[in-house]
Amino acid sequence: MEKFDFDMITIGAGSGGVASSRRAGSYGARIAICEDWRVGGTCVMRGCVPKKFLVYAAEYSGEFEDAAGYGWHVPAPRFDWTKLIANKNKELDRLEGIYRTLLKNSHVTLFEGRAKIVDAHTVEVLGKRHTAANILIATGARPTMPRIPGIEHAITSNEALDLPHLPKSIVIVGGAYIACEFAGIFNGLGAEVTMVIRGDKLLRGFDEDIRDSLTEAMTARGVKIRNHTEIAEIDGAGRGFCATTTRGERITADLIMYATGRSPNVANIGLEEAGVKTKPNGAIMVDSWSRTSVPSIYAIGDVTDRLNLTPVAIAEGRALAETLFHNNPIEMDHANVPSAVFSIPSVATVGLSEVDARREYGTLDVYRARFNPMKNTLSGRVERTMMKLVVDRKTDRVVGVHMVGPDAPELIQGLAVAVKCGATKKQFDQTVGIHPTAGEEFVTMRDKVPEPKAQAAE
Repeated sequence: MEKFDFDMITIGAGSGGVASSRRAGSYGARIAICEDWRVGGTCVMRGCVPKKFLVYAAEYSGEFEDAAGYGWHVPAPRFDWTKLIANKNKELDRLEGIYRTLLKNSHVTLFEGRAKIVDAHTVEVLGKRHTAANILIATGARPTMPRIPGIEHAITSNEALDLPHLPKSIVIVGGAYIACEFAGIFNGLGAEVTMVIRGDKLLRGFDEDIRDSLTEAMTARGVKIRNHTEIAEIDGAGRGFCATTTRGERITADLIMYATGRSPNVANIGLEEAGVKTKPNGAIMVDSWSRTSVPSIYAIGDVTDRLNLTPVAIAEGRALAETLFHNNPIEMDHANVPSAVFSIPSVATVGLSEVDARREYGTLDVYRARFNPMKNTLSGRVERTMMKLVVDRKTDRVVGVHMVGPDAPELIQGLAVAVKCGATKKQFDQTVGIHPTAGEEFVTMRDKVPEPKAQAAE
């Protein structure tokens, strides 16, 4: 009789947990996975996937406007929020069914209930204990909101995906990627959007040219951005709500949404009892192999607060399965991971910002292009695309690629391969562009941006 019931028990059937469990199961390992909500997790059920559907819907408003310049006579469109949400939910149901089938086909046992770690090799779910040689924690993260009076009146991104009605006006508190994405969604669907941010610009941590370009574009589309502002309390205001700032200003809207951060989802899963060490914010501490302070317990994805992106969680999970069950040790490489913000217009980036690159490499060559896309010339829309290359002057290696504009994520995905391979600016220059495209701009940039000191002297 074997010592353990399973070779690995995974807690959390989101993208990372499912990917790791499926890969391990395909190698013949005895795997169980526990989920107390819906199979698919945050990305599939209340994050990337449903949010992207709403972004697509919001982008159509601009397409209708632009069509006139190309000879189309489009009658005044009418939007049906209820139909969008129903269609979105139907697709999520389909995707959950696919995830369940994939687990079944990989011979992974699914326990539908909340799991808790009892000790280094035991997990309890639905009142029954199961043992495993290894335990994988992939419970993700959840939205957080500040403790201020009236915060119960506000919603998070979770609720925003299933509102019964589209609000006519909304206040979105926060300036990070989730806030920017939902601001674009609601603005594109016709709501009056006000963003409230503590800092001076959107997307803290991104390259400054990205932050400036997106702020300019969103403002031009009608999104109001109130910077250096904090909300002190929220109360009802007739049929809507009123947010009062720390300066005593009042902002009223039909709805108030908070997108001010996410916290590792670690409550009541037995970490302390099992001796798993965490950071002050609750994130599980792991080494480069995703191993926790308990040798038989591992953690991947947002619950570790390393690089909180769905493809990273999937890659971490698959690396663990290869290491434990396929005699193929893999350490996840977190360098040069591309990312995107599905704002309107979209943002994408890979590598270092100019500020971080200067800190790491010292002298740089920076190339930047701003232009009105060809499509806009007949539509009449004025919205400039921004593209940027950050180059280490000593090696000529491209260490950062940044873009704001249509199809930015699609373009940066391909360029991420070049950055990962260590491509040089000379190799970019030697690459023939596809004409006419926006992407060709990345291989035709020749003029360097003046050095910061030279700019200041002008």
